[in-house]
Amino acid sequence: MTGSEIAGVVCVVQTPFDEQGDIDTETFVRQVEWLFDNGADGVAIGMVSEVLRLSTTERDELATLLCGAASGRGTSVVSVGAESTHAAIRHARHAAAVGADAVMATPPALSRAGDAELFDYFLAIADAAQVPVIVQDASGYVGSALSIELQARLQAELPDRVLFKPEAHPIGPKLTQLLDATGGKARVLEGNGGMYLVDSFRRGAIGTMPAGDLVWALVPLWRALNDGDYDRAYLIAGPLTQMVSLQTSLDSFVAIEKHLLVRQGVFPSAAVRGPVAGGVDERMYAEIDRLVDLLRRAVDHD
Repeated sequence: MTGSEIAGVVCVVQTPFDEQGDIDTETFVRQVEWLFDNGADGVAIGMVSEVLRLSTTERDELATLLCGAASGRGTSVVSVGAESTHAAIRHARHAAAVGADAVMATPPALSRAGDAELFDYFLAIADAAQVPVIVQDASGYVGSALSIELQARLQAELPDRVLFKPEAHPIGPKLTQLLDATGGKARVLEGNGGMYLVDSFRRGAIGTMPAGDLVWALVPLWRALNDGDYDRAYLIAGPLTQMVSLQTSLDSFVAIEKHLLVRQGVFPSAAVRGPVAGGVDERMYAEIDRLVDLLRRAVDHD
């Protein structure tokens, strides 16, 4: 698969845990199947999959499960970012070995490496995986922002093997700067849960990589945008944007997304791995539930 084949709605999965705190593999596979049944073009392991709280063995297990469940149904993307190039290369090789169509990497979160070192880091990941690499700037909630110059250099070096998931604020202007710096060649997947999808689409995004809890709304939104039906797109985007705006940290994204997967019968438990920063209370969950009902009505509106 080349980078040009990755597009549309690629949903980031959640990691379900059982009563002992171990990965619930049966629920994980069921989640992947549910995402494809609801029209997802692909699935991905990402930051909200709690990769930073998983052991190396568990990351391997998730990658194997994801690629197996996605085989024949859509694109599979595995997060391989790490705090060292050595570890990232190891994750990238494993992802490729179990059949990942692409890998995705954030830069190290604990160091502020310069552009030269980060260029070598991402290039080493691409060389190890030998599949397209999605460069994720997750600085909206963790780590430091990637410079436009670095991303443009990666585009020039890996023209058909690199995509970008920019989540540095301001999202829209940064996306346009990246496209301008690459002569419109950069292939950009919108992040941030679909909150900026309409604006990002208008600016040139070729897809979105949100969490999968609202796949049944994001797929119709994406299709409406591609059909030029902006009335329907804005109708769906209203409550969706309001909902995502309440999620202001990585921990709140995970908590709310798991809450919604439980509400929809996909997960039996909303358990997360701690310690967590909190930030979500019962009133927020109640507001999320009200917004989900509004979103359902918007999607079903004829």
